[in-house]
Amino acid sequence: MDLGLKDRVYIVTGATRGLGNATARELAADGAKVIITGRDAKSVEEAAAELGPDAVGVAADNADPSAAQRLVDTARERFGRLDGILVSVGGPAPGFVADNTDDQWQTAFETVFLGAVRLARTAAAALGEGGVIGFVLSGSVHEPIAGLTISNGLRPGLAGFAKSLSDELGPRGIRVVGVLPARIDTDRVRELDALSGDADAARTANEARIPLRRYGTPEEFGKTAAFLLSPAASYLTGIMVPVDGGARHGF
Repeated sequence: MDLGLKDRVYIVTGATRGLGNATARELAADGAKVIITGRDAKSVEEAAAELGPDAVGVAADNADPSAAQRLVDTARERFGRLDGILVSVGGPAPGFVADNTDDQWQTAFETVFLGAVRLARTAAAALGEGGVIGFVLSGSVHEPIAGLTISNGLRPGLAGFAKSLSDELGPRGIRVVGVLPARIDTDRVRELDALSGDADAARTANEARIPLRRYGTPEEFGKTAAFLLSPAASYLTGIMVPVDGGARHGF
């Protein structure tokens, strides 16, 4: 199936590793040009080099108010256009209600929520018909996850913003989608498993609750996200797509 990605241009934030990187790889493999970001300049440079000549790395923090316009400008200057953005950011600090500090909440709000809103708003002003804005969210959009209180608080709100944005941008032919990973085998999930004191036992218990009885791979997530960002998904907007092996029990 041809996803229609050849020569289209996408910004993917938080793409030096994990889910953002997996998505950037799938986009590039299908012929797209990508602007990838990360907070560490060396890591961004290395990740872009691995993706090939049609990838540009920009050191940027989603919480930086100047980052959004800088990324849009880079896409236009290097490739002459912008077709979409995937807003991905590392998960906020884990913890229960009594554990998380005001500073942790504030940092997460600036990075996970307000940074994403700003990136989407700036991209929306630059996109034309056929453009797409994607958000990497979490299964916590639908079901709170024990020990991830900050994520439980912020991700559903961002999903609500995405839904509102899809309604506003739909008449311009711009789509908005969310991708909801659950137990994908990334550094982040391995770190969360380790918080239990026995990472192997935590993984075994989590896999037992997943109908497919395994964690997903970053590549599986990346392929789903790349499809949703592509012209092949041209009639999909305002949706939240779980990539979770069936872990969510609701419809």
